[in-house]
Amino acid sequence: MAQSEVLNQYVQEGLQNSQTLKQQRFQLQKAIWALDEAKSLFKPSVNFNTTVSSALGGRTIDIPVGDLVNPVYATLNRLTNSNAFPQISNVSEQLIPKDFYDMRFKTSMPLINAELKYNQSIKKELIGLQQSETNVYKRELVKDIKIAYFNYLKATEALSIYENALRLLRESERVNQALIQNGMANPTVSIRTKNEISSIESEVEAAKGTQKNAAAYFNFLLNREFTQEIKVDSSFKNVVIPTKIDLAHREEIDKLETNLSINKQILKLSQSYNQPKIGASLDLGSQGRFAQIASADKNFISPNAFFLVGVSIDLPVYSSGRNQLKVKQAEMDVATADTQLQQVKNQLDLQNTLAQNALTAAKEIHQSKANQISSAQRYYRDMMRRYKEGNLSFIELLDAQTQLTRTQLQQVIAQYDVWLKWVELERSAAAFELK
Repeated sequence: MAQSEVLNQYVQEGLQNSQTLKQQRFQLQKAIWALDEAKSLFKPSVNFNTTVSSALGGRTIDIPVGDLVNPVYATLNRLTNSNAFPQISNVSEQLIPKDFYDMRFKTSMPLINAELKYNQSIKKELIGLQQSETNVYKRELVKDIKIAYFNYLKATEALSIYENALRLLRESERVNQALIQNGMANPTVSIRTKNEISSIESEVEAAKGTQKNAAAYFNFLLNREFTQEIKVDSSFKNVVIPTKIDLAHREEIDKLETNLSINKQILKLSQSYNQPKIGASLDLGSQGRFAQIASADKNFISPNAFFLVGVSIDLPVYSSGRNQLKVKQAEMDVATADTQLQQVKNQLDLQNTLAQNALTAAKEIHQSKANQISSAQRYYRDMMRRYKEGNLSFIELLDAQTQLTRTQLQQVIAQYDVWLKWVELERSAAAFELK
């Protein structure tokens, strides 16, 4: 097929302006960011935590400090003949911390975690899935734009045919008036002519409505004003269309292959349930009582500072067989995805074969209708000549004109049906080159 610059420009405009395609691009960017998020889970994370608490009441513990120390102090005072060692009271300590603070920077990092590994792999596959989804929509949009354009051209030519039929009828009306004035025709033919003119005028108005609707839908696909002018490419009347296109790689297959790969990653994730999860953590902070803050010359962090290093290990021991059942479910998902992939491959091959057969049939029908056009035109000219000579009834002339109009309409329908079938074949073969 020769490339139409006009139609190609419209296709590119539609791909550029499509709101749905923009949404697809947003989803693709979202998938890319989701992968970056999955990668970041392998890196350390730092959080600042602080807790300030105060309590009143609750359990206490009695510490007999006075009972233990006071006898000793009393003895020392007698020996030194002084009061240097005062008596102290027993202490009752509240178990719930009162006026307590705890602030720390907590750093944690996974060392071994199969879930994070497979999660990253799945996120990466989802990017490919979204790219395939975007390309599938692009191909569907290209197909819809081309079909809408050909439907507009078909409606435009149908309108032209009806307008031409109206001109022929008005020419017949002029001839009838001359024949009536010369006594060569019955005045009733004038009434019949006016009725036919009214009928064709109705067809013209209906064709205009069809053309406007076709134009509105085409402009809608291009995200333009519905009444915007559409360029007509007349080259589609003469271009020879190939009846066979080799099947290219379909994005639908990419989607299903990616879906199969994702299910395999999920299976591996389910099978990794018995692998340990190991992580490391480091806490740097300070904790203590508010009273210590006032007694530390406002540098309360130093006397109460601490660091805490930890390693955590999480290893499942027993889960009543739940993990094994998840593995079996994941295996069934893999089998289902693989079967679906094989089925769709066969369906796409069948779709391409049917589209090629439909195009071949449409071309043969178009050729048959094209051969009928010249015969209908010649027949109408002969009938008009005979009618002007008074050797033919007006009913026979109307029949010839109706036959010409019907044949022209059938030829136009057949002509653009070929193009529509070609678009279907181009889509089924994924032949349009996406940029």
